[in-house]
Amino acid sequence: MTLLPLPSAATSATPGSAADVHAPLSVDECWRLVPTSGRGVVATAADSRADIFPVNYLVDASTLLFRSAPGTKLDELRSAPEAAFEVEGEDEVGHWSVVIRGTAQIIGDDVAVIGSAALQLQPWAGGAKRNFVRITPSAVSGRRLDRADFDRAHLYL
Repeated sequence: MTLLPLPSAATSATPGSAADVHAPLSVDECWRLVPTSGRGVVATAADSRADIFPVNYLVDASTLLFRSAPGTKLDELRSAPEAAFEVEGEDEVGHWSVVIRGTAQIIGDDVAVIGSAALQLQPWAGGAKRNFVRITPSAVSGRRLDRADFDRAHLYL
């Protein structure tokens, strides 16, 4: 399989081309969209392997907060705190995806937890989720995806 680079935003788009369906989002637009979902995926890379974990989250002062039980996710973030976070959604314009790269920190100070929005987080899954994690971004990027054209005729050409 050959992977092709995405065209730059400056490329003139022809209908149906990658430039036509993948419009980059500004950082401000990314931050406007991120709080609207509440569900995302944290990606870690520790011990030469990648893992992903679904989480629910909140935005707190341009950082992300989520809760976690002890286990692989926390162990990996302790040993390799660089993480990526992906959130996607759909609105009246179409589909969108935002990726936030940054450093994860386990919040161990009760005062810091109380002073953040973390206590508002309600975990999806049962069990004790007494660990709070903050991802401080180093890079934010996103793209808007046009709605798919469900005309199947082009699949057979």
